[in-house]
Amino acid sequence: MTNDAPPAGRADAPTPGGVDIVAVGRIGKAHGIRGDMFVEPWTDAVDERFADGVVLVTDPADRGPLTIESSRMHSGKLVVHFRGVDSRSAAEDLRGTSLVIRTADRPPIEDEDEFYDTELIGLRAELPDGQVLGPVTDVLHSTADSLLVIAYEHREVLVPFRKQFVPVVDLAATRVVVDPPAGLFEL
Repeated sequence: MTNDAPPAGRADAPTPGGVDIVAVGRIGKAHGIRGDMFVEPWTDAVDERFADGVVLVTDPADRGPLTIESSRMHSGKLVVHFRGVDSRSAAEDLRGTSLVIRTADRPPIEDEDEFYDTELIGLRAELPDGQVLGPVTDVLHSTADSLLVIAYEHREVLVPFRKQFVPVVDLAATRVVVDPPAGLFEL
């Protein structure tokens, strides 16, 4: 599975009003006095999304767009300098800003078993016999596995996103078939 997505617990769903955008990162605190800032990347494609010259739209919109002048790793964290942001105070003014792209600007995924998180969120989860469980509300990522979060009978159920438990992802029919381990959907 590939993703341009925020960390676990934050859905990269399209924004309200039907504008299909997805967050690829969030600006953190300033680094130094010349306008550099830490950016928390929410994408598998860090080198592509944060390359020199890339223009990113912001949320809130009045803080951008921002053009990346340079980026580098520092102690395992991404440090970005945006064109025209040349002081610590200017960098701090951008803190908390989300960096977004249009979903249409993401490259197509060539592997039929990989999906963007936004493609999965909102799909109807059902059992192999067609019984509807509920919608996929989030996708959580850990070092061990990705998990689909399914709203089921007033609670959330986490299903490992593996072929043996989710044998069918049908984007055209807006559904996933879940073949859960015994007892997963029981109280």
